[in-house]
Amino acid sequence: MAKETMKLVANNKKAYHDYFIEEKYEAGVVLHGTEVKSLRVGKCSIKEAFIRIEKGEVFVYGMHISPYEKGNIFNRDPLRPKKLLMHRQEINKLAGKLAEKGFTLVPLQVYFSNGRAKVEIGLAKGKKLYDKRQDIAKKDQRREAEKEFKIRNL
Repeated sequence: MAKETMKLVANNKKAYHDYFIEEKYEAGVVLHGTEVKSLRVGKCSIKEAFIRIEKGEVFVYGMHISPYEKGNIFNRDPLRPKKLLMHRQEINKLAGKLAEKGFTLVPLQVYFSNGRAKVEIGLAKGKKLYDKRQDIAKKDQRREAEKEFKIRNL
């Protein structure tokens, strides 16, 4: 059995802070020329990115892939919309969920899986301000407990 390799390129921690992630999907990305080389170096940002379904196709907007330094005229616009590759039934399922109130699609991470660029998509529901505060309070509480535990066990 072949061992699957995964190299993380970009992570969207802000998405976990701003949204409840209901489901996760994996999608391939249509890239051109030097964009792949730039991704391999790790020059990618998905902090401000979002995903839309248009005419039965999935596109990611705002995903910034920096131009490759050793590239030439073949470098593409870093913020151009990139098409995502998914199965038709997954796209239809997502389109149905997006029709419901409050759901959105956000990219969670960009990575290479067996040499192919992939994007992990999250079907997300927006958090209210009090939900964010609760998460921060839980995180602080956990951090304090770990700190006390560490001091006790010295």
